[in-house]
Amino acid sequence: MVDKKGKTEFFWLILFFIVFINGFEAGGYQASLYTIGQNYDLSVTSMGFFASAELLATMLAPLILGSWADRTSKIKSLSILLGLQFISSAVILLIDASSVFVVGMFFLGMTTSALQFISIANLADAYPLSGKKKIGYITSMYALGALLAPLIVDRYLKMGLPWRTLFVLLGAGSLISFVFILRSKDGVREDIPDMGTDTDISSDKGVFHTGAILLLCVIMCIYVGFENGFSFFVDTTFKDVLKSDLGKYALSVFWAVMIPSRILVGYFAKKVKAILISALIAIPAVTLIFSITGNSSLAFLLCIPLGLASGAIYPCVLNIMIPFAGKKTATATGMITTATGIGGVVFTALTGIIGDRFGMRSAMAVLSAFFIISLISSICVIRQDKK
Repeated sequence: MVDKKGKTEFFWLILFFIVFINGFEAGGYQASLYTIGQNYDLSVTSMGFFASAELLATMLAPLILGSWADRTSKIKSLSILLGLQFISSAVILLIDASSVFVVGMFFLGMTTSALQFISIANLADAYPLSGKKKIGYITSMYALGALLAPLIVDRYLKMGLPWRTLFVLLGAGSLISFVFILRSKDGVREDIPDMGTDTDISSDKGVFHTGAILLLCVIMCIYVGFENGFSFFVDTTFKDVLKSDLGKYALSVFWAVMIPSRILVGYFAKKVKAILISALIAIPAVTLIFSITGNSSLAFLLCIPLGLASGAIYPCVLNIMIPFAGKKTATATGMITTATGIGGVVFTALTGIIGDRFGMRSAMAVLSAFFIISLISSICVIRQDKK
């Protein structure tokens, strides 16, 4: 990649690494939740609320920090948030108290959400020519981090290292990102060719369609709620229901197949509406089979189509969002990010409560039922797009 002066530049790699680290944090926490629950003697319900503390922050971050990042230099915003992420990791690492852990995870959730939101916005600003393709790749970096984390967590736990090792790795990643981001500057890194009005590079598509954006928010709220409910409790389901140690590997496979899924959505952007509908049908169908099977190997294999369908949702929604957002793409992205936080908080806590009272099979089945609402919302959005 070359910048406007013809020099090779790697700013996009820094943003990719930041999002990778945040995906690693998400996957690592999901894979560690069972061990953390044992450490603090938590019930399944309490584990759900522990997970929701972080997700609550992901909901609030766009509301609190979105306009601040627009007013402030995005580079400065990223550096401040990376510093806060490092401090939060250090506090969790050094102080062994459940209350401190919850507070630390709240701030980690806030920084994770904001860093991802601002990194994507910065990528779009810096690369107006290739930004759309890079956004597809950067969402894949989040999935890659979430894929590798459970494997690494499983490895160091088997080696006898404590579960807090996760926060050593997170702190190191935050520090490395901080050092490189301090050496960067805001600004456009590509020359925009004069292509007249028939171009996708700039957005002059008209007014902001609030109704359509809210419907997309509903889709993302339910999807991310499912993603978190499934991811945080898939290991628990394998251990307590299926009596298997495949849970962490299943979580990694779930995230692994999201990577090619998101890349393929980028290549088939003209088909995003059909892909979205297909994914919203496939997820509940596969989840329902997962919830009733008693075979751990089959449950493991079902995580492959489940991850493929899940991975398609986010890039599809972002692609559909663009014509409805007009010139306010940041506002639309912020609304969707807030919706994902709401879904994460509500559905993760709900999964824990239902799992405690009725078992994890029932919890997974309930999660799948909400996709009926997502499917209706997507049909309404597609109809609005045709108009």
